[in-house]
Amino acid sequence: MHNPSTLARARAFTARALALGLIALAPLGAAQAADAWPSQPLKALVPFGPGSSPDQVARIVGEKAGAILGQTVVVENKPGASGNIGTFAIANAKPDGYTFGVSITGPLVNNTLLFDKLPYAPATDLAPLTLAVHQPNVLVVPANSGIDNVGQLLEALKKNPDKYNFPSPGAGTVSHLAVELLLQRIGARATHVPYPSSPAALTSLLSGDTQFAALPPIAVMSMVKDGRLKALAVTSSKRSTLLPEIPTLAEVGVPGIEGSAWIGFVISSKVPADIQKKLSDALIQAIRDPEVVKRLQAQFMDPVGSTPAEFRAYMDDELKRWEPLITKLGIKGQ
Repeated sequence: MHNPSTLARARAFTARALALGLIALAPLGAAQAADAWPSQPLKALVPFGPGSSPDQVARIVGEKAGAILGQTVVVENKPGASGNIGTFAIANAKPDGYTFGVSITGPLVNNTLLFDKLPYAPATDLAPLTLAVHQPNVLVVPANSGIDNVGQLLEALKKNPDKYNFPSPGAGTVSHLAVELLLQRIGARATHVPYPSSPAALTSLLSGDTQFAALPPIAVMSMVKDGRLKALAVTSSKRSTLLPEIPTLAEVGVPGIEGSAWIGFVISSKVPADIQKKLSDALIQAIRDPEVVKRLQAQFMDPVGSTPAEFRAYMDDELKRWEPLITKLGIKGQ
């Protein structure tokens, strides 16, 4: 017969061994779960409307990244509040890595200055995945405006300080700030009218509700080519290789105005780091894919595919670049 105390000690030893075994297996289980990601379709949220530049980037890059990851990437548009609604949805998504998104200067950088309170903190609630593309804004007017060059536009603005309105895809976007900087440099006034997307802003320009704009080339170049709009300049320090025929503002007499309508991928900072890396790697690989590069360039976008650290550093630089203008003019979000 077994001694009861010996039996009790054996049972206790077995229980401890099982417990230790389960503890040892726990990290392995977590690692296996991460290895299994993604096991279902992913969702890419876009804080702007269908047809906008961020929407195009999400669809072109998302299609290839999904193929790399072996899952479909479904794009969902959540426009409104200068991009804050959709960007908050990215930050507030379930942190399992299946929801990520694209965003731009305003919601990721400048809206921290434009709004007294945001429902999310870009620097802490969102993790950068990669800077996807740069694109210079194009300063345009309707072809029937009677304005043929930047000099004529500036003269018209100075002579009619309360007549001109300009649209943008949101307060604090480069489309907005580049024009504000231009107005400041020449000592003129015009009224800013924010819209939920570049196509909506463009519609206002064509309908006559607004009179000039600095919008992404994807939104305007087809209408420049068919004669409905006239391109006057680009908001970049040097001519775009994708738009070599359009001069810079510096070339036409207004130096120091530079702004990229960049677009980047972000995700909730609560998503595990290993899943963030997997998604970031897939997105970077997708952006650098020759076919994707070709498709992006066809939309007048210059592909980047930066590391997350490089993207974070760039956003920090953007905040330093635009903060003085936003503060000086007292610009507020709408």
